Amino acid sequence: MKRFLASILALAMTLSLAACGGGGGAASGGGATSGGGGGNSGDGVKVTIFNTKSEINSAMEQMAKEYSDSHDGVTVEVYMSNDTVAAHMATKYASKDPYTIAMVDTKDVYSLGPEHAYDLTGQPYIANATGCVELDGKIASVPFCVEARGLIYNASAIEAIIGKDFVPSDYATLDAFTALLDQLVAGGMAAPVGIMKEDWSLAAHYLAQFIEERDDVDAFVADLKAGNVDLTSDAKFNSLMDTFDTLMKYNYAASSPIAAEREVSEQKLAEGEIAFMFGGNWDWAQMASFDYSEKLGMMPLPLNGTDDANTKLVGGPSKMLFVEASSDISDESRQAALDFLTWLFSDGSKWLTEDFALVPAISTISADSLDPLSKSVSEYNTAGKLIPSYNYMPDDHITLMGAEMQKYLAGQSDRAGLAGAIQNYWKNQA
Repeated sequence: MKRFLASILALAMTLSLAACGGGGGAASGGGATSGGGGGNSGDGVKVTIFNTKSEINSAMEQMAKEYSDSHDGVTVEVYMSNDTVAAHMATKYASKDPYTIAMVDTKDVYSLGPEHAYDLTGQPYIANATGCVELDGKIASVPFCVEARGLIYNASAIEAIIGKDFVPSDYATLDAFTALLDQLVAGGMAAPVGIMKEDWSLAAHYLAQFIEERDDVDAFVADLKAGNVDLTSDAKFNSLMDTFDTLMKYNYAASSPIAAEREVSEQKLAEGEIAFMFGGNWDWAQMASFDYSEKLGMMPLPLNGTDDANTKLVGGPSKMLFVEASSDISDESRQAALDFLTWLFSDGSKWLTEDFALVPAISTISADSLDPLSKSVSEYNTAGKLIPSYNYMPDDHITLMGAEMQKYLAGQSDRAGLAGAIQNYWKNQA
């Protein structure tokens, strides 16, 4: 068995999401222990890191151990929490025990950064980073990676049935994609699709795309909040849901879709029992543990009548890192944190590309050793074929809209009911 170590929106007033060295983009992508502060310990300086990417937590802990073992006088520790980022960070700040380095989503930098983010301007990796958050003239955060979502495919399994090379662009429309699914079924693949039932996948990732496709995302969100959008007649929403209906029809777990386990779907896809599953390059951390096929990759969602959305993945610079600026962190710990980030984005970058299986957001980091899913993301990113993720969903969007999508997936609501629930949700945000 083959195994790998793996585990924007518009500008907001004076705040901007920009390329650290010029140019820019936006994007988005849970854990158990609580942890603390970045003060000096009896054994030297301690650097604490808040991690919000659960799939790489074990690898991050190993990285922290190896860094600590090779850097005398510095101890690096990694922590996670089951709470939302906002709630967990509020607790840490209330106890005056903040993390030295925090990994958060872009919207969290906007809320926490003015008071807590140390200015990274002038750090050696900044000139080569794309997607930093700039607040009032200071570089408040640097992106941890580039992530994107779309349809993950197993080309080996597809080609074994269709008898020719699988070219994703040949199936960019829903009509062509549906014909391919029918061909796979006729060739012996009883159900070619897997659907993850998790609320974050359904709401934060899949459903969000009908918002992200807009030319002016802020204006469209404002219209949603004002109640000026009728989704039952909205072309982008209906196109996205037409594709979702097709995925549901060919879902291997169609009879009990809410019982499907993520790991089972990923294994079926990796090993070629199914051919497609909506997800992102972060799924490689799980898929790599299975006996995966040689030809895996990612493609845009097949869509009918949506301009060029069916030629692009959705994503960009993701998971921002900021260093604590407040006096609750000692100067020594803060400097140790800055030194750690310099190492991570230079000599330690193999952790990002090999062990974490992530696409680097720093242009000087080689992407030659990326996994198949991340290679796809890197290629779309280099070609300018990413629809920027919308990183500013309200905190309860995942749970509330995820529940509505789960009802739809389970056949407990129809499209009109889903559209109404979405419209009511956004009107309540006004």
